[in-house]
Amino acid sequence: MSAASCLLSEDQFLCSICLDVFTDPVSTPCGHNFCKDCIMKHWEMTDSCQCPMVNTFISEMVSQFKHEAPQKTSSSSSEQQVVKPGEVPCDVCTGTKLKGLKSCLDCLTSYCETHLEPHLTVSGLKRHQLIDPVENLEGKICMKHDKPLELFCKSDQTCVCMFCSVLDHKTHDVVPLKEEYEGKKAELEKTEAEIQQMILKRRLKIQEIKHSVKISQKDADREKVEGVQVFTALKESVERGLNKFLKEIEDKQKTTEKQAEYFIQDLEQEISELMERSSEVEQLSRSEDHLHLLQSFSSLKAAPPTKNWTEVRVRPPSYEGTVVRAVAQLEETLSKEMKKLFEAELKRVQQFAVELTLDPDTAHPYLILSEDGKQVHHGDVKKNVPDNPERFSPCPCLLAKQSFSSGRFYFEVQVKGKTRWTLGVVRESINRKGDITLSPQDGYWAMWLRNEDEYTALYDPPVRLHLKSRPEKVGVGVFVDYEEGLVSFYDVDTAALIYSFTGCCFNQKLHPYFCPGLIDDGKNSAPLIICPVNKTVCSLMMHLPRKL
Repeated sequence: MSAASCLLSEDQFLCSICLDVFTDPVSTPCGHNFCKDCIMKHWEMTDSCQCPMVNTFISEMVSQFKHEAPQKTSSSSSEQQVVKPGEVPCDVCTGTKLKGLKSCLDCLTSYCETHLEPHLTVSGLKRHQLIDPVENLEGKICMKHDKPLELFCKSDQTCVCMFCSVLDHKTHDVVPLKEEYEGKKAELEKTEAEIQQMILKRRLKIQEIKHSVKISQKDADREKVEGVQVFTALKESVERGLNKFLKEIEDKQKTTEKQAEYFIQDLEQEISELMERSSEVEQLSRSEDHLHLLQSFSSLKAAPPTKNWTEVRVRPPSYEGTVVRAVAQLEETLSKEMKKLFEAELKRVQQFAVELTLDPDTAHPYLILSEDGKQVHHGDVKKNVPDNPERFSPCPCLLAKQSFSSGRFYFEVQVKGKTRWTLGVVRESINRKGDITLSPQDGYWAMWLRNEDEYTALYDPPVRLHLKSRPEKVGVGVFVDYEEGLVSFYDVDTAALIYSFTGCCFNQKLHPYFCPGLIDDGKNSAPLIICPVNKTVCSLMMHLPRKL
């Protein structure tokens, strides 16, 4: 036996499951040899087995081999890495579990480096499909046919085995998993690139928002400084008016007091003289010397002349109207200074002037537009134009072509010579047919002129406006701050604020709105004219200091 044992090698007596020298070796009908415990455990895991037959010849040879080389066993396992939490363990290792290196889709088993060796050397096992170690290998197998899920049904968007492809999915579009994997991987890479692009855009948006906040803070700080300057100047102006008023009252009182003091001094002087004379008269009247009384009486001085104090009065000064005149003067001063402020404010909003062109597709058939799209008036003759949904009817009005859904914009309209008109901005979705209610609730932020001098802000209810003068030479300016929800109307001639809609809720595009009004027997034949804004003057005015 010793000679025979020399011809034997350890590899001939290794179990392909435990990769150790056979223990109770058995053979399967296909001719494979295993340890009896190894094959039984394997069958328990796979729910599929065949009856094993003990190979007595190999058993005897193994016994002899163990006797000849009891210490010669694989020791490489001790050098391998012990499995850590979260890693896939080797399903074959007994005792200390080693880290799985590969998983076999045919055996549904994960192997460490040592136990994987047969799959790399045995010809029959080389055909098995190995993948990176994964848990739940049963999920890789078709539950119906007990075969690997190696195909993908594009029709049902599910993984299938070979039997599924020819039975349940016979008419479906079935491709290899790898092909679908490559396609899906390409889609994921594209999606990842899109996500990264979205992330980049949002980071840029964050920077934009932060920059906007910084600009807003600078604007707020500047506005605070200017506001403090204005109100400080107003306060000083009021204090000057108050001081002037108080000084006027005090001066009048001092004048009265001086006059009274002068009268009192004169009266006291006369009283002193009269008392002295009274004493002399009394003394002489007591004399019993007849000669002395007669001689002294003739030499007695006549009574000193005195004023007639009957009509003398110290009249308190009149204070009626003093406060009113002081306040009126203050109001006049403040009006002048407020005009300067309004002029500066108008120049500020004029910085947001935009170019507008009237839209003929929205114009009522009676309206006539200039070739440049800057003027419109009522023609009193209906034109033959398509009644498209954008066109107003029967209201004689129209919109500008331009629309705005953010930011600030400003435009000016000349209204000279007109007895009625309507101006403002509207939502894009407003009703343009039939009876129209002009109010913010219906998407209109506008004001109008009626009967030459009746101005009204079209609120609900309408607000009657009282203008000191009619906007004629330049006209009316309209300013909109979309985010602030503000629509303001200005008299450009006097740089006065006419009216402001505040707290507006804008959620659509806004269009400038124009209505030249009916011709009114020729009294209202003048056109509405969109005027250019002198931005050079605006730019210069923006830098004027705000002082009172």
